[in-house]
Amino acid sequence: MSFPEYDHSDVRYPKPRYAGSDGEVSATYRPAGRPPEFTYRSGGSVHYLSTGASTNGEFGLYRWEMGPEPSGPSEHFHRSISESFYILAGSVRIFDGSRWLDTEPGDYVHVPEGGIHAFRNESGEPASMLLHFAPGAPREGYFEGLPDLSKTDEAERAEFFLRHDTFWI
Repeated sequence: MSFPEYDHSDVRYPKPRYAGSDGEVSATYRPAGRPPEFTYRSGGSVHYLSTGASTNGEFGLYRWEMGPEPSGPSEHFHRSISESFYILAGSVRIFDGSRWLDTEPGDYVHVPEGGIHAFRNESGEPASMLLHFAPGAPREGYFEGLPDLSKTDEAERAEFFLRHDTFWI
């Protein structure tokens, strides 16, 4: 099989991280009906599908559920992590650094380290997406700390965002 849009001749796998010869039983399973790990007062929620801690720092994967009210962060970037978005339901507006994209289920956006991005649900309907971070930073503390930021002073907010690799434009 040939994929003309991608040259596979230079593809190299990373060095093996598993040295065993027989494999091991190590898969995790998360049923679809499991409740979210964190729910916001606005009704939005986040499901911790795979945290950086559970993937040995390789990646983090989260299901982000947004209610019908407008919500989402403004333009920002990360220095140490990339962020990807895969739309599951509804429509999410994603800023790709130059323009706002009106996405629909099945759409995918990848933002490398340093890439300016933002997302918003402005549809008036619920929406959900997968958020993928690589490598697997501890985003759970960021998600859970957001609701209490209004109770902090400017210096505490600046420290919070620096600790969580979030730089606002």
